[in-house]
Amino acid sequence: MARRGNVAAPAAGTAGTAAQQLADELVRQGGPVRQRAAGGLRELGALDKAIYSAVAATPTPSLDEPLRRLSNAANNSRLWLAIAVGLGVVGGSAGRRAAVRGTVAIGVTSALVNLAVKSVWARQRPDRAGVGVPVRRNVRMPVSTSFPSGHAASGFAFAAAIGHDQPWLGLALRFVSATVAYSRVHTGVHYPGDVVVGSLIGEGVGQAVAGLMDQLPPIRPSQSGRGKKREVPDAADPDGAPKTG
Repeated sequence: MARRGNVAAPAAGTAGTAAQQLADELVRQGGPVRQRAAGGLRELGALDKAIYSAVAATPTPSLDEPLRRLSNAANNSRLWLAIAVGLGVVGGSAGRRAAVRGTVAIGVTSALVNLAVKSVWARQRPDRAGVGVPVRRNVRMPVSTSFPSGHAASGFAFAAAIGHDQPWLGLALRFVSATVAYSRVHTGVHYPGDVVVGSLIGEGVGQAVAGLMDQLPPIRPSQSGRGKKREVPDAADPDGAPKTG
């Protein structure tokens, strides 16, 4: 196992993990508190890789294919967008409102993760072949950097936004989102730390988007003809009688 861990370590370290970069910066700043914090971060990084290796080494033939399919289904948020469409169709006005919130939350989260966070923490993807991830689990290895997981972030953002109005549905979607997040580790394309941080980002953004959209004024349909809104009578004409020129 020690040799296996050493195989994966260079792949994770060449671009620098989030924990390692923070630890190095704390060491440069000096001081006993920062030194202890740097040690803790390095231990978290080692634990992250150890869990990844343990998942790769555990035989799960009955889970491999379902998790591979689920991971692929969530590519480009297709799974969540399909649920949003279904919710909009069968859920009435409340379902449409929740679907819009969930979709907006996905868009905001994807922009934050892919344009901001991934550009700051350029963590290289795991070396799944070197660690021994079974080939039958393989999905396409993304070309983007590893930290954090966009799949996990989008799923939890969608679930949190939906759950703002429909708590039980939000709880069920969080369970699905957690399974999708784990599938990214199981298929070898993410470290556990990537999906944990991605999930936290998604949950926070989803809650924030839902709260902000609550503050927006409701959209009122245009009115014309018989449906035209009755004008408020002029103050000088309290009975609303027609004025004569």
